[in-house]
Amino acid sequence: MNKTMIYSTFALCAYNSTTLYANTMLPNIQQQQNQPTSHRVDPRQQIVEQDPSILPSQAIDRAINPSVEYIKNSKMFGSQLFKGAFSGTASSNFNGSYKLNPGDQVNIRMWGAYQYSGTQSVDPKGNLFLPHIGPIAVQGVSNSQLQPLIEKHVRKVYVSNVGVYASLVEAQPVRVMVTGVVSQPGNYGGLANDSVVAYLDRAGGVDPERGSYIDIKIMRSGQLLQQIDLYEFLISGQLQPFSFRDGDVVLVGPRTYTFNISGEVFNAYDFEFNRSYLTVAEALAVAKLKPGATNVSIMRRQGTEYRSEYYALDQAQDIQVQDGDILTVTADRYAGTIQVRIEGAHNGEHAIVLAYGAKLSDVLSQIKPNALANIKALQLFRPSVAKRQKEMLNVALDKLEDATFNTRSSTQEEANLRSKDAELVKQFVVKARQAQPLGQVILHAESAQDVILEQGDILKIPEMTSVVMVHGEVAFANGVEYQPNRSALSYIEQVGGFSQKSNKSKVIVIHQNGEAELVSKSTKILQGDEIMVLPKANSKSIEIARGISSVLYQIAVMTKIALDL
Repeated sequence: MNKTMIYSTFALCAYNSTTLYANTMLPNIQQQQNQPTSHRVDPRQQIVEQDPSILPSQAIDRAINPSVEYIKNSKMFGSQLFKGAFSGTASSNFNGSYKLNPGDQVNIRMWGAYQYSGTQSVDPKGNLFLPHIGPIAVQGVSNSQLQPLIEKHVRKVYVSNVGVYASLVEAQPVRVMVTGVVSQPGNYGGLANDSVVAYLDRAGGVDPERGSYIDIKIMRSGQLLQQIDLYEFLISGQLQPFSFRDGDVVLVGPRTYTFNISGEVFNAYDFEFNRSYLTVAEALAVAKLKPGATNVSIMRRQGTEYRSEYYALDQAQDIQVQDGDILTVTADRYAGTIQVRIEGAHNGEHAIVLAYGAKLSDVLSQIKPNALANIKALQLFRPSVAKRQKEMLNVALDKLEDATFNTRSSTQEEANLRSKDAELVKQFVVKARQAQPLGQVILHAESAQDVILEQGDILKIPEMTSVVMVHGEVAFANGVEYQPNRSALSYIEQVGGFSQKSNKSKVIVIHQNGEAELVSKSTKILQGDEIMVLPKANSKSIEIARGISSVLYQIAVMTKIALDL
């Protein structure tokens, strides 16, 4: 078996947290592509002394920045259980395995030759007492056996002609001590048939930084009655019912060993286990591989250093996973082809598969434009550009917030003005962050054919039109018939002119190919253009007004929408 060992210096990213159920059955993991071994590099980066409350995924970050707070970012597998969903509702239903306890209410009906109807409590000795029948011991009897048991005793007196019906009505209220490594140890009330998860949830759940999700005990008078592994519940839905009594204790042990897994897996968490080591196959069994995963890297502490190992998945099944290891599953596959969509005035196929690295010229030869296609105004929309536009928009909004909220006022009057500005900016930022950029790439006719295409690109062929759209801060947003040599102001006047909130110095023309420009005397309006009038920022602060206007312009160009204030 080829093995890749890389001693790497420590410039590494923080990984998402992860945790493992140690006794999960090993699945057959499909073979992926083989990966050759690679070279070794001496490790040099030291790490801080290990804190047992720090998860594997947090250890590297702590070495880089010891002041980082981790409690809020914990992603222990199992911590998602305790968010109040179990604590608020006491169980009112009984499953067949529920065992009766003193204080439980039982509804009994008898009819025929002898009639009786009543609700009885299980007495402190664990009995029900039926007239003419006598005491019936029911403590510890499962709910599913209650009816046959009572019927059996009735038949000893009434052999025939008497029908019997018995059912649990209400479980005995109990108080259970929840202690150990939980968020809020204490004495919690509930019903005897409430689940152990409900009592843990009432105590704030297992402490995600120190507590164990696989070592939970139910004790009675110092005796262990049941061992709980919450990973069995999370992974396979198995949670053995238990009938609680007053004074029972739920004890959560300390966390034992953990590893982290992230990347091409569905369960990217810190996982806990209670053996000296696991295998990669066991780790992947609970992390659930995503389709296309091919390789796994393991970063492991050795003294004050980290060592990295890299394997193909089919070679890694029996590799050990130890306490504190950080696993990253990757999909080492490379694009061979890309798919580009064609929209708009096009009569051919709407999806074209091209070789990786194909250019726009490779698509143009396959396009079948219809009679109204304006191929000169070809539009290209790219997801990666849209993502980058969104990032730049958020940066601009962050700067605007910083300029608004972090500037001190020298007078009370200035403070009052800044308070009004702050409210304006707050509302504007919330609305602006919802804007979704289109990711348009402006193409130039003379060089467009050499543009390299990417996976997910959308080419849109606009239709020739005789309409100019006018919208934004105008009286009536509308489409206007195109008339040669008319100015932008002329088109605005045809839809009722500017609104009261308009910024007459921020009028934008967006041409069919996506190119945008501020209107000036030399601006020429073409068929299919859009004229947008932006709103005016109502702020006494020149800096804030300029910041809002800049963002409004940015959004208008990115989304083709004039955002309202």
